[in-house]
Amino acid sequence: MATAPLTFYSFPLSGHAHRVALMLSLLDVPHRRVDVDLRQKEQKRPEFLSMNAFGQVPVIDDNGVVIADSNAILVYLARRHGGGAWLPEDAAGAAQVQRWLSVAAGPLAGGPAAARLVTVFGAPFDVEATLARAHALLSIMDGELLQRDFLAGDTPTIADVACYAYVAHAPEGNVSLADYPRVRAWLARIEALPRFVPMDSTAAGLLAA
Repeated sequence: MATAPLTFYSFPLSGHAHRVALMLSLLDVPHRRVDVDLRQKEQKRPEFLSMNAFGQVPVIDDNGVVIADSNAILVYLARRHGGGAWLPEDAAGAAQVQRWLSVAAGPLAGGPAAARLVTVFGAPFDVEATLARAHALLSIMDGELLQRDFLAGDTPTIADVACYAYVAHAPEGNVSLADYPRVRAWLARIEALPRFVPMDSTAAGLLAA
C-alpha cells in the first residue's frame, strides 16, 4: 500500500515555515501543505496544540511521525531524505551545522527576524535594539563567509536553509544588506540551487512603496 504524502502545516509569511518549504523542495519530497491562519489564532486551537503544544508553525506529520520546530524538522528531513548531503555525519561537520542552527534560534531570531516582526506584524519590540542586533549578526556572517561559500562549509547544509529566509527578507524590517557583499553573494548561491523556492515578500520596511 502506498503511503500518504507528508503533511506540512505552514503560514506563508513565516520565515520558520519557509525553512521547511525550502527543504522539502530542495529534497523533492512529495507533500501537501496546510496553511494555518495565525491571525485567526488557528495555531492555538486544541487540534493544532495536540501536534505542537507551543502553538507554533511549522509542524509536519510524516505518516504519523509528528515533528514540530523548524530546525528539528530540518534535521529530520535531512536524515530521512537527504542521504547525508545536508547534515554531515562526522562530528566536526555536524557541530558546525549545529552552531548555525543555534544562531538561527538566537541572534537571527532576535535580530533580523524581530526587526521584520515590527514592520510586518506590528510587534512591540525595541526597534533600535533589534536593528543593532541584526547588523551585528550580518557583520559576523559577512566575515565568516570570507572563508567559505556556505555557512558550515563549501557545500550547502541545513544551516544555510535555517538562516536564509530571515536574512533574505531583512530589508522588510528596515535592515539593509548593502554593506554585506558576501552575505548577498551567499543568498544568491542559495537562490541558484535546483528547486529553490522563494518566500512571499511583503511591501514593508525598505521595500515599502
